[in-house]
Amino acid sequence: MATSRDVAHRAGVSQSTVSRALSGHPGVTEEIRRRVQAAARDLAYVPNAAARAMRTSRSGNIGVVTARLHNPIYPEMLQLLGRELRQAGLRMIVWNSDETDEGAAADAARQGMVDGIIFTSATQASTALYEEIAQRLPVVLVNRTVEGWPCDQVESDNHAGGRIVAAYFRDAGRRRIGLLSGPLLPSTIRNRETGFLEGCGGGPAPATVRVDAFTYAAGATGMQRLLALADRPDAVFCANDVLALGARDAARAAGIAVPGAVWIVGYDDIAMASWTAFDLTTVRQPIEAMVQHAVRLLRARMAGIAAAPQRLSLPAALVVRASTGRLPPSAAADADRQLIASK
Repeated sequence: MATSRDVAHRAGVSQSTVSRALSGHPGVTEEIRRRVQAAARDLAYVPNAAARAMRTSRSGNIGVVTARLHNPIYPEMLQLLGRELRQAGLRMIVWNSDETDEGAAADAARQGMVDGIIFTSATQASTALYEEIAQRLPVVLVNRTVEGWPCDQVESDNHAGGRIVAAYFRDAGRRRIGLLSGPLLPSTIRNRETGFLEGCGGGPAPATVRVDAFTYAAGATGMQRLLALADRPDAVFCANDVLALGARDAARAAGIAVPGAVWIVGYDDIAMASWTAFDLTTVRQPIEAMVQHAVRLLRARMAGIAAAPQRLSLPAALVVRASTGRLPPSAAADADRQLIASK
């Protein structure tokens, strides 16, 4: 069996550099890391995890706490996290808090099974879990943020994304506006709504329907309620794409033309949004960049690099498809995009 000494010889580096490169140490350049990883693949080298843990006090595992896997954005995020961690020589352990007691993540932290934790769907309701884990391990939030948690947090600018949609509707002459949303516990939803409602200021308040879950069925039911209004909306903003897919099918079932009679805009730009059956106008989150920043920040914390917790808010972008009139965003929408790009 190949040893780390063999890998070091093949890659032209020291044995200690092999260890650092394969353990995700941030002090190794990407060029060296790729060279070591290529040599390890060529030699079919498999590190001894138990020996490495004893030597470095590190498991090489990163825990990811997630939920809401019925929303395709979370499986996509997990896939990107797995790839990014793997490239850093780390392994991913996932806990789906919808199916598993969140305490499993705390147990793993206590037992030294993981070296850090990434939350993808945190809310204030997760505070007790966060506080227990953060006593032992670095924690990074990605996608959702939580006020008051002193840790690194990475999101897209949901507030500005909501404003972009409002400006798009306003510029296109849409006046009977609808908002289809759900529970306000997630920061993503609160911020999208706040930005959208601010952007609608000066006109009639949007007709709002709030459903109890972010599911396709809830989106269809909520859209039925909006379409039943005496002053039916001519444009509807849905708080995420899953709701919007249900809304679009509800309009189709009711014989109401999209975009002829009503425009529908979602949020996230999940893969299904671009499918021909939906062709959904939506706001795209920069998921890949968010994940890259989250892993970078976690690795820095694991390496003991001291710095104040960072709060990164990355710009989102409106993607116009056939569920709206395909009108180009106007100068007002452009101004909103410039605002988030300048942050």
